[in-house]
Amino acid sequence: MSPLFEIRKNFLVIKVKGELDHFMADQIRLLSDTYLEGTRIHNVIFDFKDTTFMDSSGIGMIMGRYKQVKRLNGRIYAVHVGPAVERIINISGLHKLLRVARNVDEALEEK
Repeated sequence: MSPLFEIRKNFLVIKVKGELDHFMADQIRLLSDTYLEGTRIHNVIFDFKDTTFMDSSGIGMIMGRYKQVKRLNGRIYAVHVGPAVERIINISGLHKLLRVARNVDEALEEK
């Protein structure tokens, strides 16, 4: 499955479908770099509603997006975080870098 991208305000919403493994992380990395370079987008929301698995490639990709938006004074959000993804976020320390919201609308209102 491929990730879906949507722009809302100055947020890039990335809907992660299926497994966030090496292949998916590379796709997200390449496409999100295109969106983030030379635009007014400063924030990224990862929507994990349809995510079934995430490995270290996903962690690295999220950390890379964090570094990009931090330079722009932006933020990273995670929404629709299920138990499996939440566990990885907490174990990896990503919870210190991103904000967790219930859904996209809640994340959009917070900024």
